[in-house]
Amino acid sequence: MPLVIAMDGPSGSGKSSASKGVARALGLRYLDTGAMYRAMTWWMLREGVPVDDPAAVAARAAEPVIESGTDPDGPAITVDGADVSAPIRTREVTNAVSAVSSVPAVRERLVALQREIIGAGGIVVEGRDIGTVVAPDAAVKVYLTASEEVRAARRAKELAADPAASVTVTRAEQARRDRLDSTRTASPLAKAGGAVEIDSSGLGLDEVIEAVLRLARAMSD
Repeated sequence: MPLVIAMDGPSGSGKSSASKGVARALGLRYLDTGAMYRAMTWWMLREGVPVDDPAAVAARAAEPVIESGTDPDGPAITVDGADVSAPIRTREVTNAVSAVSSVPAVRERLVALQREIIGAGGIVVEGRDIGTVVAPDAAVKVYLTASEEVRAARRAKELAADPAASVTVTRAEQARRDRLDSTRTASPLAKAGGAVEIDSSGLGLDEVIEAVLRLARAMSD
């Protein structure tokens, strides 16, 4: 099935859960591009690369071997053969990923990998620049968003094991990341032309999934 569904939006909007649900319902593959940038960031931090130095990050961006699985029931992400699904979700990585992902050399490399995975289609792809840069010809483009309060609460819940990740702190960190991602020169976070915006603030996961499925079904009618 050649269908490509692009799911863009800020963190905490529900992209991952909705994208996986849509992929399962349609029997499609699933790709979390954000995990790829997190994996690159995790590697940079592990290697002691100063992530706030674009030149230093660019100089080593070609080194790590990053592989992404496309099974919506278990989308693995590995770096140099090691599973990094858990460590890439820490606050340390979250607070550094915007700096690393803004480096053109990083984006150039990972966008090429993402397009290779997308191939002929049959996939739901989530990220921040899917409909604008990675797959601008995607048949279905969605911009999923939610209020700052709702997004911060969701993210803080995900980080419940970290005592420092209160809703207030998480909201401040999230606002900083949103600002950096939407103002960067390389592939900023933006709503793609032709994208349908869905505000998930007051919606349940099933409602968001059904809204996207309606868009996909409309394309096949």
